[in-house]
Amino acid sequence: GWAGRHDGEKNIPIDSMPGVSRLGWKHGLIDSVAEARSLGVNQVVIFPKTPDHLKTPTGEEAFNPNGLAQRSISLLKDTFPDLEVYTDVALDPYNCDGHDGIVRDDGVILNDETVEYLCRQAVSQARAGADVVSPSDMMDGRVGAIRRALDREGFTNVSIMSYTAKYASAFYGPFRDALASAPQAGTSGRVIPPNKKTYQQDPANYREALREARADEAEGADIMMVKPGLPYLDIIRLLRDNSPLPIAAYHVSGEYAMLKAAAERGWLDEEECVMEALLSLRRAGSDLILSYYATEAAKWMAGEK
Repeated sequence: GWAGRHDGEKNIPIDSMPGVSRLGWKHGLIDSVAEARSLGVNQVVIFPKTPDHLKTPTGEEAFNPNGLAQRSISLLKDTFPDLEVYTDVALDPYNCDGHDGIVRDDGVILNDETVEYLCRQAVSQARAGADVVSPSDMMDGRVGAIRRALDREGFTNVSIMSYTAKYASAFYGPFRDALASAPQAGTSGRVIPPNKKTYQQDPANYREALREARADEAEGADIMMVKPGLPYLDIIRLLRDNSPLPIAAYHVSGEYAMLKAAAERGWLDEEECVMEALLSLRRAGSDLILSYYATEAAKWMAGEK
């Protein structure tokens, strides 16, 4: 399940993702998770829509103990103690430049400085009650650093789901609309990269996924994620065949939007196509699937319309 939420009370529909909303953190979030649980979906990933006035070039809001993500994690665990809560570890929801890492004035993403902040973010999420922290930032060395930081603070039982093979994909567009987290143009002499190609993977590069997987395994990842999903079935299979770890697939916002748009026009049978897409992710080797269709798919699987 996916739970994007904001600091207000009301749910805000996302235009580019029909049927998906930014959930009000107190009520909409709880209602959505309760519905998902009633259908057997008991794992959710939390993504915050940070108010613009809290965004900074270094994204300190990421580890605010009273931040939106932290409050939401605690609320969910207090309400549903056996719910498995996954988080997102990256700076882009908190960074006014729209990048997963800290951007130097000449446009370089500062890897090691970012990793230090990601460690603080992961520890703050664990302290709030997270079961699994999920670094989606693609900085080098962050899995090992986060594992050491969690263990140092006593969170040895908190797992790490690493975004191991995250490609610089065009299929993330609707999600960046949802969180208003796309890269921003530079001002006053600062250079802000217009995309994330210096740290996310090249869609043409197959073998790099194996290098990333070996590094993440060695650094202590518990689950490895491939993102996007359907355009990267070969990468899911590559990791499945080369690692004993569970493999997760992210059926991303653009994949969801394409299916929704075609279904709304009557061009595709939504239920059959969605279930085939999810089956394909499973067939390719994914043990877990992160999808905006999770609750609907669970309804269809239970025979509800």
